[in-house]
Amino acid sequence: MTTTAEKNMALLHTAYRSLESGELDACVELLTEDFIANVPGLPDPLHGREVWRQGARAMLDAFPDLKIDVQDMFGTGDKVTVLVNFHGTHQGAFQQFEATGRRVAYRSVEVYRIEGDRIAEEWVAPDMLSLMQQIAPAPAGP
Repeated sequence: MTTTAEKNMALLHTAYRSLESGELDACVELLTEDFIANVPGLPDPLHGREVWRQGARAMLDAFPDLKIDVQDMFGTGDKVTVLVNFHGTHQGAFQQFEATGRRVAYRSVEVYRIEGDRIAEEWVAPDMLSLMQQIAPAPAGP
């Protein structure tokens, strides 16, 4: 018999595989209609599936070969926590930086709340400082 935690972790593995393969419609179907995204640096949560889709599209446009390696995952009750590594090539504009062609890698700690068989809420803490340092232009020489 599959436990709730095992079922919830399987849902997250499916979501990461769909994201990695660029299947955003499949990812969105795994979210509740009133999905909540808690994003570092923003005072209030973001709401809705389309907000998630826009963020995912920005990542895939900038890093079309994005690979997602789940380092560890554990669940209890309606929550799943994931330690994940992302890596890819900076082939499109990302935030204020134009494509550099550089290979990048960064980590994220992510917590998800599951309702039924869908992802209802996320708290993500990607190491954006590391990512930005990897794609920032080199400082001009003396």
